[in-house]
Amino acid sequence: MHDDSEKKTDKTGTVLPEPFSGWFASRGWNPRRHQLDLVDNAEAGHSSLLIAPTGAGKTLAGFLPSLIDISLREAKRQPGAARASARRGIHTLYVSPLKALAVDIERNLAAPVGEMDLPVRIETRTGDTPQSKRQRQKLNPPDILLTTPEQIALLTASREADLLFNDLRFVIFDELHSLVTSKRGHLLSLGLARLRRHQPALQTIGLSATVADPQALQTWLMPQTDLNAATLSKRIVVKGGAKPHITILETEERVPWSGHSARYAMDDVYQTIKEHRTTLLFVNTRSQAELLFQELWRINEEHLPIALHHGSLDASQRRKVEAAMSDNRLRAVVATSTLDLGIDWGDVDLVVHIGAPKGASRLAQRIGRSNHRMDEPSRAILVPANRFEVMECRAALDANYLGAQDTPPIGDGTLDVLAQHILGMACAEPFRADELYREVTSAAPYSRLEREQFDRVVDFVATGGYALKTYDRYARIKLTRDGTWRVSHPRIAQQYRLNIGTIIEMPELKIRLTRHKGRGANVRGGPVLGKIEEYFVEMLSPGDTFLFAGKVLRFEGIRENECIVSKGGTGNPKIPAYAGGKFPLSTYLADQVRTMLAEPDRWKNLPAQVREWLEIQKEKSILPKRGELLIETYPNADRFYMTMYPFEGRLAHQTLGMLLTRRLERARARPLGFVATDYAMSIWGLRDMGLMIERGELSLDTLFDEDMLGDDLETWLDESFMLKRTFRYCALIAGLIERRHPGQEKTGRQITVSSDLIYDVLRSHEPDHILLQATRADAASGLLDIRRLADMLSRIKGRIILSRLNQISPLAVPVMLEIGKEPVVGEAQDDILAEAADGIIAEAMGRSDA
Repeated sequence: MHDDSEKKTDKTGTVLPEPFSGWFASRGWNPRRHQLDLVDNAEAGHSSLLIAPTGAGKTLAGFLPSLIDISLREAKRQPGAARASARRGIHTLYVSPLKALAVDIERNLAAPVGEMDLPVRIETRTGDTPQSKRQRQKLNPPDILLTTPEQIALLTASREADLLFNDLRFVIFDELHSLVTSKRGHLLSLGLARLRRHQPALQTIGLSATVADPQALQTWLMPQTDLNAATLSKRIVVKGGAKPHITILETEERVPWSGHSARYAMDDVYQTIKEHRTTLLFVNTRSQAELLFQELWRINEEHLPIALHHGSLDASQRRKVEAAMSDNRLRAVVATSTLDLGIDWGDVDLVVHIGAPKGASRLAQRIGRSNHRMDEPSRAILVPANRFEVMECRAALDANYLGAQDTPPIGDGTLDVLAQHILGMACAEPFRADELYREVTSAAPYSRLEREQFDRVVDFVATGGYALKTYDRYARIKLTRDGTWRVSHPRIAQQYRLNIGTIIEMPELKIRLTRHKGRGANVRGGPVLGKIEEYFVEMLSPGDTFLFAGKVLRFEGIRENECIVSKGGTGNPKIPAYAGGKFPLSTYLADQVRTMLAEPDRWKNLPAQVREWLEIQKEKSILPKRGELLIETYPNADRFYMTMYPFEGRLAHQTLGMLLTRRLERARARPLGFVATDYAMSIWGLRDMGLMIERGELSLDTLFDEDMLGDDLETWLDESFMLKRTFRYCALIAGLIERRHPGQEKTGRQITVSSDLIYDVLRSHEPDHILLQATRADAASGLLDIRRLADMLSRIKGRIILSRLNQISPLAVPVMLEIGKEPVVGEAQDDILAEAADGIIAEAMGRSDA
């Protein structure tokens, strides 16, 4: 491990026992104050949340209470007594969001444990751990087990759970902020509640560098029994640490107007790699990682060792890259979020972020991978992929220096995850509903769960729900005469263990071309044109057109795992395929970009070409103020456009576009389609919408009224395939449909057929089914960003500014170029139709050399 301590004298009087004090002294170190505070809290029986900057020694601090406790326990043993005289369970669980982090911690923790000759056995258990080793760990548990949320769920659902966990003293959660905000975190919170049943005196330690709401994490770490007063863990905050040194790439190249790959900067990025020892290059998606890796190797004339790391790679390949990084054998690694967190590589001297980070906390987390020492500044370069991203990068940089955080809220636990957990607890041992309800509601995300809702989920696990209860296959647990619930058949437990977890990869659909326009999806045959991300197809209704591989295609429907299309003609596509960043633009950064736009005094920190872009926008149209929504209308070619700048992220804008298009159709504006980016959204049609507004035929206040999130939203959802697909994910997590069976795995086609049939049955016969509730909640938060859209509609009420123009404005150019883009699906490409782009830019900027 790196220098996790400080060399100044500690004046508090807290002294570590031997051999720990001797180990620190042998290095010329004193323990840091927060490391001692954690030990003091643990000795007093308290759980703790430690918030500390990267390099402050969080990891060693988290393990010190465990290592000391194990050491003292072994010291009390009679000399010569056999260590295994009584079977012991696990003493400490360390839970990491990443497999790589668990492996890295094992490697780094081994050094101090070995140097102090501590009687501690440390092992990892992840999805990559061989089955033979996992079985041995159940029979002969290590003192400290480094693992992941999915393995916690598996272990608590095993019959050996009580033996494994009855000696458990500590659970350490690393990068806690990353663990708790998803369904994965909900499952982990329920696992923690079960661990407390095995060991009520259990203490938790949360470690985090980036925290927006510390009290929420303090609550999550503790059992919650009183709705009126949250129980909180102790909080330890480490101030200070060297301020990071962050810059935005300065280049002579023209910054693109749109796109996501930042190809324009590859020569500069390669030169930067040559000037540093080890560079970590972060992107937001796996496809961007592949593209960047290929581009770097294309220009890698000096044959520098450059590697790739993302979640789709084979585990052995990822391990090779991690080992090479640890041994300083690489000059650069291109990575996604798989290396966001905590990996202790002190020789990484630079982080390059390709594209905007989409969140201030995400940027702080990623640049912390550089130098990984508290007293040395992390160094990072941001490489914006387009002009709006220049402002976003500037806002993220400013936020980092201010220490602003924008990690997402924890949220209430979901019902599909609860269903999975209930089945898991029945696999471990028979349970009584009253006892399990008390246990479940002690987990912070489920503390507000009503008993009626809990009973409905239990009934769902037992029968599948009212509409499915006549089918034996959905009867997974049964109520016995003694009042306990138990699994209905041993194979249920086996299938549960094969299908555990909440991570479901977003699949792709084959695009199959049919000649039968208007016949829907019930046609056979036809050539396959390629694959397209399912999230995009979910937004379509039959009859919509989109651009793929240079062709305008008409969407007919979805059959199993295929997107059925016909030729859509030669006109403009209604909805071009948009392949953007993986992460939504955070509300905080969106607000900062809006503020930057409205305050020209802040433009001095922007590149000259971006300043000029905004100056011409100011001359030709309007710069929206922070609380306003700017609407621009203008003609272009043979269409009329309405472009707006909500800055609410792509998901919210896509939902807004779908709903506004419906309203404009009713207003007889004859809209043809729309396109959305993180910053703007543009609708085009056959009538001059600006003129309609001026004549009073169209009201902006009515068009953007909050009631669009009522009947309009419901109607659109009923027509789209989005809910069907979201239902499939909920059904997989809840265990209604299994991905894997003993000895076999279902194809995507089989899963789709099963889930679509069940969805149709439930919608017709049990519309308030527990899984349909979960589906709608998921769609509202994850796929539609309804809450954010609702906040925006409320904020702009009475503050919509219309700018009627004779031609496109400079600010509208980026979103307009998305219309003219030919996407390569699955890759965040920047292939712009050059002639059309140059014409649009010249018109907007008012000259021919833009």
